[in-house]
Amino acid sequence: MDDELLPRDTLLPRAEPVRLIDQDGTRVEDERYALPEVDRLRDAYRSLVEARRINDQASALVRQGRLAVYPSSHGQEACQVAASLVLGERDWLFPTYRDSVAVIGRGVRPADAMVLLAGDWHSGYDPGEHRVAPQATPLATQLLHAVGFAHAAKHRGDDTVVLALCGDGATSEGDFHEAMNFAAVFRVPVVFFVQNNEFAISVPLSRQSAAPSLAHKAIGYGMPGQRVDGNDVAAVLAVLGEAVDRARAGGGPSLVEAHTYRMQAHTNADDDTRYREREEVRAWIDRDPLTRMRAYLVAQGALDESAEEQIAASAEQIAAALRTALNADVEPNPEDLFRFVTAKRSPQLDEQWALLRDEIARSAASDIATTSGGTR
Repeated sequence: MDDELLPRDTLLPRAEPVRLIDQDGTRVEDERYALPEVDRLRDAYRSLVEARRINDQASALVRQGRLAVYPSSHGQEACQVAASLVLGERDWLFPTYRDSVAVIGRGVRPADAMVLLAGDWHSGYDPGEHRVAPQATPLATQLLHAVGFAHAAKHRGDDTVVLALCGDGATSEGDFHEAMNFAAVFRVPVVFFVQNNEFAISVPLSRQSAAPSLAHKAIGYGMPGQRVDGNDVAAVLAVLGEAVDRARAGGGPSLVEAHTYRMQAHTNADDDTRYREREEVRAWIDRDPLTRMRAYLVAQGALDESAEEQIAASAEQIAAALRTALNADVEPNPEDLFRFVTAKRSPQLDEQWALLRDEIARSAASDIATTSGGTR
């Protein structure tokens, strides 16, 4: 059935976000969304613990000068983990700069996912190998890329779904609206996943949108929207999973809004005390996605002390490998600036490389002369 023929209520999101596990770990019954199997939830919990450790380690590496910047997803790990778990091998992820954990969840080595944030010239991984587009720093530009990719996959007849991640701030950009409109008109297999963490840097959601929710924007384009508790990994898995299945079956795009919170500053360059109170931040501690899932699994007898120790040890191994990799000094090759611009280097790039090579040689010769003169 075409989306334009669906009842209005089918397109509208719920008045309250979907929740399957309460913040104290109690199951919440839902007539539409089934709770994922306990084994899947235990795997998700492992990923949550590893994700938190990656966030903490990356933040430490910033303070040590090994990363230029790190936009932490601390507190948003349920969204990150679910985004990677709901996709199949042939599906694609289009992430933002804050989605390093989701990128890693798709099989990218943690150290490679941090290359861009260390200030290198490339994204650190092969998008084609992992089916993960480069992390996008400009807001919402990746949404147009995701829609174009999904449109091409549909034309080829590929069994591919594209999951396009963005934050609440991106919904204020023109690219967001263009991507939504094109996706709905041409019914492309893409899911827009908005992680609403309440702030676009220092701008609160109330100054970004007057809509009842960001998910309500979907009906204006003729696609279904849904709201989900972004700190309940079970609910995010269920809601995102349904949207992915719908896209794969030819049902077209969906918009999912996850209600979560950015527990830490926008980046290490941000002072969040200038625009939000500490009491507001502390109020979200009880909604932590890790403690919520842990409480549920323990109550179900699906998680004991031994299992927790194994999970913690695995997370520490990942952090140690990340620490070791980023503490190693890498000698840059200046020619890389020109080697990968095009498949065949143009005469103009050859000329630019020759100029840079000459400048490097003259600079090295000058350093040698200065050193030699100082030792006489």
